[in-house]
Amino acid sequence: MADARSLTDLFGILGPRRAADAAAVVASSVTQVTEASYPTKALQKFVSCLHGADHPLLLDLGPVVGSNVTFFGEQLGCRIRVEDVADDIDRHVKDGTLEQLPAYFAARFTQAPGSVDGILCWDILDYLDQPAAQALATALCRLLKADGCLLGLFSTAETRERVYTKYVVVDESTLRYRTYPALRQRQRSLLNGDIIKLFKDLRVTDSFLMKSKLREMLFRKPAPRG
Repeated sequence: MADARSLTDLFGILGPRRAADAAAVVASSVTQVTEASYPTKALQKFVSCLHGADHPLLLDLGPVVGSNVTFFGEQLGCRIRVEDVADDIDRHVKDGTLEQLPAYFAARFTQAPGSVDGILCWDILDYLDQPAAQALATALCRLLKADGCLLGLFSTAETRERVYTKYVVVDESTLRYRTYPALRQRQRSLLNGDIIKLFKDLRVTDSFLMKSKLREMLFRKPAPRG
């Protein structure tokens, strides 16, 4: 019969220091490389919002996900521009220049004002302090066309793990959450009022509190009066 040993037995053989190192590796593999699928309610509404646009321009603030590009291309016949903001954050962490993020985001995007039909913000605002979050939100509001939509995800759980989440679209009602290592942890859980203040130029059309401990929010830019 094979000799089956528990992690406790293994750590005893390795000794205290090596056991601690092994435990850290195990914990790292659990917290930094995970994948699970969850329902989404806001994604279908986001897609519906853009169906009326002619060859819409979609801005994705997450990393490149090939299947997402395919999904939105097939659903909307859209152009997609991927701008990995998590990569921007990590670069500023490495350079020790986090205080420069507000000015960076103010000039980050090259698209003309009012030229973007939809924005996938995902949960990136959770990783920013208030000045940087406000600068990014203001820049995104400026990019959106009238009647354009923005999808944002906001954590309702206090967590200090240094991981980002890559959101992979399975279908209109399902997202796969795939975590990967980050150089910065989530800063704080934003309250509803805080989120609305960040996007004061937009109107909240839908808000869903999900079992995945995320709040999904859909915003729309009002058409000019008159």
